[in-house]
Amino acid sequence: MMRETQIIDGMIDLLVETIHKIGVRSKRKVVGGIARDIEKVYGKERLLVDIAGAAIEAPGGRVCDVIFPVAGKEKLAAIVKEHRAKGTLERRIYQVMRGSYAGHYRRILPKLLSVLEFRSNNAVHRPVLGALDWIRRAFETGCRVVPRNGVPIEGVIPPKCRGAIIGKDGRINRISYELCVLSQLRDRIRAKEIWVVGADHYRNPDDDLPKDFESRRAAYYNALNLTSDARAFTRKIQAELERELRLLNAELPRNDKARILWRGENRISITPFQPLPEPQGLRSVKAEIGRRWPMTELLDVLKETALDTGFLDAFETSASRVALSRGALDRRLILCLYGLGTNAGLKRVAAGCPDVSYEELLHVGRRFIHRDALEAACGRVANATLAIRNTAIWGEAGTACASDSKKFGAWDGNLMTEWHVRYGGRGVMIYWHVEKGSTCVFSQLKRCSSSEVASMIKGVLRHCTDMEIQRQYVDSHGQSSIGFAFCHLLGFELAPRLKAIARQTLALPHPGLRACPICFPFFPASSTGRRSSRMHSGLADPEAILRRFARAEVMHPTYKALAELGRAIKTIFLCRYLRHEKFRREIHEGLNVIENWNSANSFVFFGKGGEIASNRLDEQEISVLALHLLQASLVYVNTRMMQSVLSEPKWSARLTPEEYRGLTPLIRSRQSLWPLQPRPEQQDRF
Repeated sequence: MMRETQIIDGMIDLLVETIHKIGVRSKRKVVGGIARDIEKVYGKERLLVDIAGAAIEAPGGRVCDVIFPVAGKEKLAAIVKEHRAKGTLERRIYQVMRGSYAGHYRRILPKLLSVLEFRSNNAVHRPVLGALDWIRRAFETGCRVVPRNGVPIEGVIPPKCRGAIIGKDGRINRISYELCVLSQLRDRIRAKEIWVVGADHYRNPDDDLPKDFESRRAAYYNALNLTSDARAFTRKIQAELERELRLLNAELPRNDKARILWRGENRISITPFQPLPEPQGLRSVKAEIGRRWPMTELLDVLKETALDTGFLDAFETSASRVALSRGALDRRLILCLYGLGTNAGLKRVAAGCPDVSYEELLHVGRRFIHRDALEAACGRVANATLAIRNTAIWGEAGTACASDSKKFGAWDGNLMTEWHVRYGGRGVMIYWHVEKGSTCVFSQLKRCSSSEVASMIKGVLRHCTDMEIQRQYVDSHGQSSIGFAFCHLLGFELAPRLKAIARQTLALPHPGLRACPICFPFFPASSTGRRSSRMHSGLADPEAILRRFARAEVMHPTYKALAELGRAIKTIFLCRYLRHEKFRREIHEGLNVIENWNSANSFVFFGKGGEIASNRLDEQEISVLALHLLQASLVYVNTRMMQSVLSEPKWSARLTPEEYRGLTPLIRSRQSLWPLQPRPEQQDRF
């Protein structure tokens, strides 16, 4: 059943992505053609002056004798073509889209519609379902042009598209109609106004809400630490917003690091932080660790972590019995995890160990290593790292965490693989949650186009450690107005490093402070409470909840309420961000930790050029979690090594408080990845 659900989700993702691809490629092709046309007729103004001058000098002459010597026939034809193209960009794009759909993509539509069952809980969107039923029946006729009678039009075809679909004789072009219906279907699927039977990510949106919310309303609000009185809730937000705005107004004139500009489009100016060189004390500590433990093999790091934390106990067999001894099983598990976490592969690991064959490692990997076991092992290592920390060296355990994504290459045959717009190239994303001591508390595999806001919320709610996260650092792509609203409702603070800080705007609590006020009285507490409770309890995927509030649904009352709440919470954050340089530095330091974690991914995941070489989703998730475990083990062992050095008085006295703040256990300059020839002491420890 789970596999069927994954296949249905993959088919819907493929349908949505294909419809989007048709439009994007068509627009790119048309815009490129227009650009080439403009290049052909460069300098039209000067050409017009030359033509006018020639016509005045010889008003009775022929065009071929007077005009063509000044402006050739080809240039004049290009000018006419450019003029006719003006104002018809959408029509030209639609023509290219129709040709692409009719010539290539249309052949998959009957098969998709035959296996996918679409439904909707909103009567407004049911005409699209009627149009899909009509398309299914029309495939049997084979007619390209059909009469208008019986074809769903209202609520399906936008008025601006009807001229391209309905001919002058009143008949409907079937191919154009199908393309328009698919475009409408994509928008409604993404907003979950239309859902699919048997899917998970695109399931009935009512299944994402608790059924017993009305009867257990008080318990759900207590779990979220929220009041059920919507007016009291909004008054509290309104008072805090006004207080922060007045503090900003009073302190900003004396702030030399943040300024408000009176001219230009960008009104906010913040002095950026200057990069600092690495302190001498930290370099000395790293050199001492390298002298005491030179070129530590990554396999030894994984083995020592397994012996200290006992994370191998989390790997249980899916078979009915185990014939291997515990020592032999543990050794093969370590080798399998090493091969998966470095992406070297089990064959290459077996080639470095004469007493273990590839078939034996493959058997252990298939029977013992799975997603749940790896998540439990990662959680055990993270908790052990947090437990062994010396507070005199690392400080008190905080409640802040940073999150960011890292792109990994992947094969084209995988349904998760997408082209990344910003980074370029095909692949998938791994979204990490790392606390300030470089301990990763959660990792997840995601698409390049999926929401980073949803991944951030999911990691905070479902991380695998005992840590309580109260503040989450993200970059610009991990925040949105809806994200600010849900983070506040779920009980933690969102603290982004905004790349476009100069273009941010502040919202005001009431009209008395000028500008556009926030519409607080219209906040529907029950609707937002249902969705927040479902995410908090772990029964709904945050991405499925956030997909409901896409930009296409700006008129949805819950969307409008969350957007207004998000504007208020974001303004409160911006006021603190502009007032306090210490707060800005804290966010930068937290995100620098996860940038360091991301840079170590390429070092550890070195096999096959760092590209995930599998088309199976479960194998990709196992590779990601094995990388998580291997890198977490590196942090664990380095933490113990650094504490061993800094516990000595002569070394602890050499570091200043600022240098202690810059300590990181994620150092990798002295780790050896290869060769993989086991030493005798490795045999004895198991």
